[in-house]
Amino acid sequence: MAAVSLSALPLASSLSTFTKGSSSPLLPSSVSFSTPSPRAGGLSVRCVRVGGVEIPNNKRVEFSLQYIHGIGRSRSKQILVDLSLDNKVTKELSDDELISLRDEVSKYMIEGDLKRFNRLAIERLKEIRCYRGIRHEMGLPCRGQRTKNNCRTLKGKRVAVAGKKKTSR
Repeated sequence: MAAVSLSALPLASSLSTFTKGSSSPLLPSSVSFSTPSPRAGGLSVRCVRVGGVEIPNNKRVEFSLQYIHGIGRSRSKQILVDLSLDNKVTKELSDDELISLRDEVSKYMIEGDLKRFNRLAIERLKEIRCYRGIRHEMGLPCRGQRTKNNCRTLKGKRVAVAGKKKTSR
């Protein structure tokens, strides 16, 4: 049986696969796949990509911009004010509004550039052996937090230390 690539076949309303002379009860002689008709709503997927990140379509622009690393609530509000955009649902934005939004977001340091900048700043602190750099190396908080009771996120799981045995009286 010759191998046929599915990508080479045109998409029809139903696809059928036939097997040659196979009457096995486990393998059907034909398989049909139906696609939704355009009047029944159809499948309309439109991904909005801003700053190299796919932002959600069903949320308002102010909140969907926060999915980009480096853009928080205040910066997303500032972007909307600068562009004088209404805070509407992302999928309702026109093409012109999306283009202007992408241009405005590209002015800020976001995603990979921001992560690289922060990583290099921490490496510099480690290299000059300052207090903050040493704390980063040891995996301890470097902004003055207490370490006796908290900071489990940085220190990791507790390690049991063998202590004194309790004496019974």
